[in-house]
Amino acid sequence: MIGFFVTEFRLSSLPAATSSVVVESRRTGGVARIVSAFAELSKARLSLMVVITAGVGYLLAASQGAGDARGLVAVAIGVALSAFGANAFNQWIEVDRDARMNRTRRRPLPAGDLSSGAALVFAALCSLVGPLVILGHANALAAGLALLTNALYVLAYTPLKPLSVTNTFVGAVVGALPPMIGWAAVSNDLAAGAWLLGGLLFVWQIPHFFALAWMYREDYARGGFRMLPTIDPSGGVTALLALFYAILLLPIGAGLSAARICGVWFLIVHTVLTLGLIALSVAFWRERSMLRAKRLFLGSIAYLPLILAAMALDRVGGAARG
Repeated sequence: MIGFFVTEFRLSSLPAATSSVVVESRRTGGVARIVSAFAELSKARLSLMVVITAGVGYLLAASQGAGDARGLVAVAIGVALSAFGANAFNQWIEVDRDARMNRTRRRPLPAGDLSSGAALVFAALCSLVGPLVILGHANALAAGLALLTNALYVLAYTPLKPLSVTNTFVGAVVGALPPMIGWAAVSNDLAAGAWLLGGLLFVWQIPHFFALAWMYREDYARGGFRMLPTIDPSGGVTALLALFYAILLLPIGAGLSAARICGVWFLIVHTVLTLGLIALSVAFWRERSMLRAKRLFLGSIAYLPLILAAMALDRVGGAARG
């Protein structure tokens, strides 16, 4: 549930539903518009970040032992296809709720850009082929984790969204698994490094998503989704939990350094960036305003790729020195 690269495809005049794969208005737009609809269905930008987290897991495990470029590419393709499938299943299930929300009503299914059948076939194929690619080029553990990721997303996180605020934490587990997939693809185990990477992704998602959910709390309520900010009107609990989880990032970074998964240079960068995220969380806790929530959200967007880049550069530098 690493949700900040989702892009909204906006066409105001399309019909609400269709029994064909692509509606008549899309036929005049050519292949590019069809591809755009499937890219939105698969949340291609979100999936790119999922692939990056898996790739960093692969690189960190490779720095401890085996691993090669061919394996990295195969894992990236497999994780991307798995993410495409999970996201497509999610939109296929939530089409009616998405239609009620301003930020999602122009997605391909509620807008009528693609048919339900086309989305279902696409989701099933991607969800099946992705783990098979990983199995063919890595191992059963990594492929099994890819299947588990999709199962949790589709069968646990998605059904929980209208039922319980715990859905956010289940979604965070889903977002934590891709770097563990990358790690397992190299080492065929889940050593301390895999759990620390997964832990960092899990913890980061809480302040990130709570800031987003607070900004869109009315929209989530309109869609019937039970997010914490929809039952916490003052935002006090939401902001306090965002702050708590931002603080938890500090010992995880220290753990990565202590376990020698990353070095001292990473620890310094991680500490500075995390203190910045904590400062933004404190500001949101003290003043629950749209501005403070937006700053925390944007800060969390900047935080993750910077942390991942610091990990990769730290390991590359360490390998070069070694």
